[in-house]
Amino acid sequence: MERKLKDKLPKGKFPNVEPRHTQIMKGVRGRGNKTTEVRFRAALVGAGISGWQLHARGIPGNPDFYFPKEQLAVFIDGCFWHGCVLCGHIPNKNRAFWQEKINRNRERDRRNTVKLRSQGVSVLRFWEHEVSESLRECIDLTRKRLMLRKKQLLRKQEGD
Repeated sequence: MERKLKDKLPKGKFPNVEPRHTQIMKGVRGRGNKTTEVRFRAALVGAGISGWQLHARGIPGNPDFYFPKEQLAVFIDGCFWHGCVLCGHIPNKNRAFWQEKINRNRERDRRNTVKLRSQGVSVLRFWEHEVSESLRECIDLTRKRLMLRKKQLLRKQEGD
């Protein structure tokens, strides 16, 4: 854990954490989320959309889905971890720590989006709840952006 975040906790540790919560948090992974990324990937396949890489390394932010030919990065942001204003929340226990953690995640997301766009990469971000509640719309938007990117990149090549 980073020093700045550790400083937000009493004595640098989470106090009075129930063993059940410890086990839940140990099970949290940044990749391979079974409820959102896998669902989104299955919907891409079902829609006949291909050509992506999962968690592309070397691309700022390691997007959940990266389409190298179209230079499109797609992120599926968890509502809790990325601070969704609609359904994310800050836990009451160790509130200062969690507020700082979520704020840092959001700032990192902003920096990565700016960096990607400055490199000519188009960025789509979907909230976890959007994938759960409006999967078809997320897939449709992804398809439209892919078609737009193909046209843009083709025009750019023709102009060279």
